[in-house]
Amino acid sequence: MKNPMYEAVSLLLGKFFLLANFKLLSVSTSAEEEEKKKHATCSNTTYFTPGDLLEVPRTLFVHFGIYLGDNMVAHLMPDILPAFTNDHRQIQKVVNNKRLILGVLAKTARIRVDAVEDFAYGGCILVNRMDVLFKNSVLCSEEVVCRAKKLVGTTEYSLLWNNCEHFVTHCRYGSSVSFQTEKFCEIVKMIIRDQRSVLASVLLGLASIFYLGLAPSTTLPTIIIPFALWMAG
Repeated sequence: MKNPMYEAVSLLLGKFFLLANFKLLSVSTSAEEEEKKKHATCSNTTYFTPGDLLEVPRTLFVHFGIYLGDNMVAHLMPDILPAFTNDHRQIQKVVNNKRLILGVLAKTARIRVDAVEDFAYGGCILVNRMDVLFKNSVLCSEEVVCRAKKLVGTTEYSLLWNNCEHFVTHCRYGSSVSFQTEKFCEIVKMIIRDQRSVLASVLLGLASIFYLGLAPSTTLPTIIIPFALWMAG
C-alpha cells in the first residue's frame, strides 16, 4: 500500500520542478529556432542599433533591456540599495544577487543604464524577437530611446505587474506587457485546477499537526489552504 504522505510530497515536488524547468518566455515556435540562433550574439554591439529590444535568457526567466547606443543599455533591475542611499556611485555598481533578491522582496527597483557586457552578465543576447508579436506597433528608434531615458531612476517593482519586460514593451511598442507573467499565471492556474493539490495540501497540513502539535499556526492553514484551493478550482 502506498504511503499517502509520500504521494502528496511527490506531487508537490513534481509541480515545483515543473515550474522550475518551465521556460517562462515562449514567443517562438520550434520552426523559429533557427531564426532565433541568427539573432544571438555575445555582447557584440555591431549587431545592435539604438532602440533595439535586447533579451538575455537566464535559468528561470529572461532579462530585458533597451539598447541606447554607444554600448549602453537601459533596463529595469530589482535593487534594495536605492531605498537606503542616494549615492550614485554605490547604486551604479553591478547589482549582485543579494541586492536583487532583497529588491524583489521590498518591491524596489531601478531603471538603470549599464554597459552591454554588464547587462548580458555572461549570457548571449537576442535582438527584437518580440517584434513578430507587435508587427504594426514598433515605435521609431528615437521614440524608443527617448522613452527609456525618460524613465531612468528608482521605481516600484512587481514581479507580476511591473518588471523588466513591462518596461521594454512600453518603450518599444507603447504597451506594457509581460508574456513571462502571463505564462506563469497560466501554470499557477493549471496547478490550482488540479484537485489533487487539495488532497496534497490536506495531507501536508495533517502531517504538520502531527509533528508540530495542534495549534492555530498549524490548524488554520490546514483548513484555509485546502478550502481556498477547492473553491479556486
